[in-house]
Amino acid sequence: MKLFLASGNVHKAAELQALADAAALPIEIISARVVGGMPVVVEDAGTFVGNARKKALALSRTLPADAWVIADDSGLCVDVLEGGPGVESAYYAGPQGDSAANLAKLVAVMCDVPDGNRGANFRCVLFVAGPGGVELIFEGICGGELLREPRGGAGFGYDPLFVPAGQRQTFAELGDAVKNTVSHRARAWARLAEWARNRSGGG
Repeated sequence: MKLFLASGNVHKAAELQALADAAALPIEIISARVVGGMPVVVEDAGTFVGNARKKALALSRTLPADAWVIADDSGLCVDVLEGGPGVESAYYAGPQGDSAANLAKLVAVMCDVPDGNRGANFRCVLFVAGPGGVELIFEGICGGELLREPRGGAGFGYDPLFVPAGQRQTFAELGDAVKNTVSHRARAWARLAEWARNRSGGG
């Protein structure tokens, strides 16, 4: 099965392919870059589901009618920021979508928050659009806490600041093998994988 990813983000494409491979699913993740690029989408739906749906349908309209498209919308929701940056996670420091600037801004905003009040969770929505108007939603949440300074050189986005519950290392330190078993995206993917297995009759 081919799933066209409604994103030009190479990290997301690689991460989703790794999840598919780890689940032993015959799914190929094809980046929008391969099919001419991702159409411009204004992510103004106000929810992860709404934004993911807009992206999936935008790419779907550029592909053959029998194509399956997957879109990811995810973000970091911080308790003391009342769920922020949330759906604005990718543009927290401005419309340029600079990951380093986003991370630096969050470190600065959280600098005076005490250690016992630094809870946060990553959320991920995987939205699948298929032939005949099929629309499917798979969601995953990973709780944890934020450090005061980034640690680790792997991962992307806010990974160097986030320690998932039950771990002592950040997403950027854990490595893909561990991250892909506990992350919000991994949990959303597990639900998608169950659907994919049922769709193929378990094979």
